Amino acid sequence: MSDRRQMCTMWVGDIMLGVDVVRIQEVIAEQPTTNVTMASHAIGGLINLRGQIITAIDLRTRFCLPERQVGEQIMNVVVVVPGGAVSLLVDKIGDVVEVDVHAAESTPTTVSPVIRPLITGIYQSDGALLLALDVDSAVSVHNSNADVIAA
Repeated sequence: MSDRRQMCTMWVGDIMLGVDVVRIQEVIAEQPTTNVTMASHAIGGLINLRGQIITAIDLRTRFCLPERQVGEQIMNVVVVVPGGAVSLLVDKIGDVVEVDVHAAESTPTTVSPVIRPLITGIYQSDGALLLALDVDSAVSVHNSNADVIAA
């Protein structure tokens, strides 16, 4: 197994996230969503991806960040999870970067306690911090009525 991993970078607010490219099915521009009543607020809706209905998780809401302003761009990062695909709604897509898996640092206590459980480690990338997103944890959302797993 290689000591190098390619990660697709993306931003939610001013947070740079990385997702292992093997987990990414595709990246697409904003898609029309259908709201899901009585679902967790983190569920941004359902999107129709060429006939496949998938759940969209709004990472801005999931991270308890302020809502996007009207007209702000949204990108869909469609990730593969057990049971299917889920879209992560993010603000901006970056480049694919290569990281050394042994260079991962533990998540510092200065990272929000809301975000900390969703991060598997932190890497230095071009002078910025890249937070490695735990995709499975990020798509597992809860509401007060029942546990909902987006996949």
